[in-house]
Amino acid sequence: MSAPSAPRTLRPPAASPRAPRAPRAALDWRLRFAALSLIWGFSFLLIKVGTDGYAPFQVTFGRLLFGTAVLAAAMAVRRERLPRSGRTWGHLFVAAFFLNALPFSLFAYAELTIPSTLAGICNATSPLWGMALSLVALSEDRPTRRRVAGLGLGFIGVLTVLGAWQGFSGLDVTGTAMALLASLSYPVGWIYVRRTLAGSGSSTLALTGSQLFLGMVQLALVLPVFTSVPEHFPLLPTLAVVALGALGTGLAVLLQYGLVEEVGPTTAQMVTYFIPVIATAAGVTLLGEELNWNTPVGALVVLAGAALTQSRARGAAGGSRRVTGGRPLSRN
Repeated sequence: MSAPSAPRTLRPPAASPRAPRAPRAALDWRLRFAALSLIWGFSFLLIKVGTDGYAPFQVTFGRLLFGTAVLAAAMAVRRERLPRSGRTWGHLFVAAFFLNALPFSLFAYAELTIPSTLAGICNATSPLWGMALSLVALSEDRPTRRRVAGLGLGFIGVLTVLGAWQGFSGLDVTGTAMALLASLSYPVGWIYVRRTLAGSGSSTLALTGSQLFLGMVQLALVLPVFTSVPEHFPLLPTLAVVALGALGTGLAVLLQYGLVEEVGPTTAQMVTYFIPVIATAAGVTLLGEELNWNTPVGALVVLAGAALTQSRARGAAGGSRRVTGGRPLSRN
């Protein structure tokens, strides 16, 4: 789901001044923004419910299966062509691992032992990891005082969420580490795609659909080794996995791309800051998860730090937008 941060898309080519404007979307962008926030925010609850009936790798495989199906249908409707270059497919295979197969699986395993609320908040650290990595891997991303301050503030927020002053008591270290590693995996994938797939000639939809398909293939290779065929298919976990894939991975990507095209990446990526709020509300109200004071306070500090890391000088804003072949994918 999510991320979230998310979710980082290829920019469509600039339209000619004489080109006709794209038809106005039937649904106001604010409503689609709210829908995307809800979908990705509820993804962590769906993961939790899904793992009640299936192994984590099975949840991830189902998520990628139904997500790929939605994007394949969208590609068929729009008559999109798959990438033709073997080099592009090779890069997409790596991207699928870091942006889909690995983080989706880590979040599923993490939620075996940690609340969905904590998983959602850990997901919000992706912009922090992304900024730290981009300073090393991307020469065009220069540190500023504001962004460095945001990085420090964000990790203070992480320590607050985890209750560092009380020795992380009551916290499952392994599950939390998996969730944080999943959040780190996203920016690794974003940077890789930015450096290898920009200007590939294929559409964003074609790249993302192919990426999800390759992630599904990777999970299909892993499933026989670590899991067995389910003997039964419990209703609620099955519905959760279907919704996680079809809505939280497939439909969410289509909504996000539409938002990027209509209101731009800066506004569209603001959805990142709503995901942990919705994930926390869903986990507490629907799953009865416990919420201590440090969790929401630390989450707000994390989000404030993440917002600062995304701030850029006006002159650099246009040339520093992320370019990837998939969300998000997700951001969660």
